[in-house]
Amino acid sequence: MVGAAGEQLGVMDTQAALRMASSQDLDMVEVAPMARPPVVKLMDYSKFKYEQAIKAKEARRKQNLVALKEMKMRPKIDPHDYATKKGHVERFLKQGHKVKVTIMFRGREMAHTELGRRLLERLATDLVEIAQVDSPARQDGRNMITVFSPRKTQGPPKGAPPVAGRAAPPAAGRAPVSTP
Repeated sequence: MVGAAGEQLGVMDTQAALRMASSQDLDMVEVAPMARPPVVKLMDYSKFKYEQAIKAKEARRKQNLVALKEMKMRPKIDPHDYATKKGHVERFLKQGHKVKVTIMFRGREMAHTELGRRLLERLATDLVEIAQVDSPARQDGRNMITVFSPRKTQGPPKGAPPVAGRAAPPAAGRAPVSTP
């Protein structure tokens, strides 16, 4: 038996342990039922459950949710459309999301899946600084799919806002105005 403060109270009869728990206005909670003899602890069970709920809520709030964004393309994509879609993928990656890029084949395009593979390889080389390939290009029916995830970087990102508390730069070409 373990006391409320964590001290060892030793092995005792169940009835004696229940009397001790009720005299201290605490609950007797079995913490290791498979041990021989079973281990119990004196605690306020409702307070314990409340604290566990608070810890779980904090953990949910602190966890980083990563969404899986999807970008669809065709193998015969125009260069400008490719640049636009690549910009969207970059934006998603910089926001910390994973991106699933799907190349959709229709009709005779299925005979030339290498065009889609080349397009995904080109996208992977264009995004090599900010992304890593989680799953390489694979054929899934009429679609070819690749998943990108953002790279983990060291230190603050380029273009990060300056640290707070820094003095503002002086006005260019102006002397301070003093009043008489």
